[in-house]
Amino acid sequence: HHSPGKIMADLDPALKNRVVLTSKNVKNAFTVEEPGAFSGLSLEEDTFTLESFKRGMRINIIEEKEDLEKDLRLIVFDVVGIDAPLANALRRIMLAEVPTMAIEHVNIYQNTSILQDEVLAHRIGLIPIAVDPRKFEYVSDNKEKELNEKNTVVFTLCVKCEHNPKANKTSPPSERYLNDEVFSGDLKWIPQGSQEAKFGKDGVKPVHSDIVIAKMRPGQTIEMELLAVKGIGKEHAKWSPVCTASYRLLPEIVFKKEVKNELAEELVKKCPMDVFDIEDLGGGQKRAIAKYPRNCSMCRECIRGEEWEERIRLQRVRNHFIFSVESVGQYKARDIVVEALKVLKGKARKMMADLKKTFKKK
Repeated sequence: HHSPGKIMADLDPALKNRVVLTSKNVKNAFTVEEPGAFSGLSLEEDTFTLESFKRGMRINIIEEKEDLEKDLRLIVFDVVGIDAPLANALRRIMLAEVPTMAIEHVNIYQNTSILQDEVLAHRIGLIPIAVDPRKFEYVSDNKEKELNEKNTVVFTLCVKCEHNPKANKTSPPSERYLNDEVFSGDLKWIPQGSQEAKFGKDGVKPVHSDIVIAKMRPGQTIEMELLAVKGIGKEHAKWSPVCTASYRLLPEIVFKKEVKNELAEELVKKCPMDVFDIEDLGGGQKRAIAKYPRNCSMCRECIRGEEWEERIRLQRVRNHFIFSVESVGQYKARDIVVEALKVLKGKARKMMADLKKTFKKK
């Protein structure tokens, strides 16, 4: 354990907010989470206050893609001026506490496929449902915990496999049999109450229509009723709205010495992520520059080998987080971030209310 004074004395001021990577280890990886750690040390800029947080914190959207044909719903954004605990809280909320609708109850009337009932029910439960969960209530919000149009979406699945009379015996199974594969697109939405007026005729369906649920042969039948309810990923992963939600620290590449001519060309070839490029200085001279530092994965190839560590320093900005969030399909990617921030805000308010109650009792 180091005191804040000892930490600041040992730390190069230029690297105060940097994590430095060498070929053998990582330096300056510590963080100081105590808000008043630097008070009394004449380091006002390091003392945490709400005002300084508001001044320094910012969010910048770097990339946003919404390509339904390629099934890509992605947002990449920077959050600057926060610490790792807050960044990780946001990431975990996106994974586990932003609600969606998923199939929870399965009433099986007939299943003569080779899949056991519980396996079939589990596979169906994992199918993402394209409906806005913000327009539904939790079943637990209902005092009687009854399923109704405000908290439940109903589907039916009725598929029977039969011989195709028009097919040859030598044809592949997909042509020889009718309904030999059961897809998520076979789920039929049964509107309850005013749901059709609220969502439209085909307003509720699986995100993807081509997810294979089961394979069957002639004479086999699947008939069931499916009930989807609102939940969160903390209870089961089928309610998680994200494919991935991750963050990394902003890479930063510093040249301790200029890398010129043949060495510059060698450096460009060394990097597998195409971070470096060559700048023409004129007069037959050229030097290496870090053109795409965000591409850097910190593989350290550029500092391997004799003397390269004396030329280049790899580091990350400690309070600059690059988030990447990809939606499963129930929300737009940006809406997941907004909903996660709402949940985080609600947690903060609850904590403040609990603290006030605690101190009032004393």
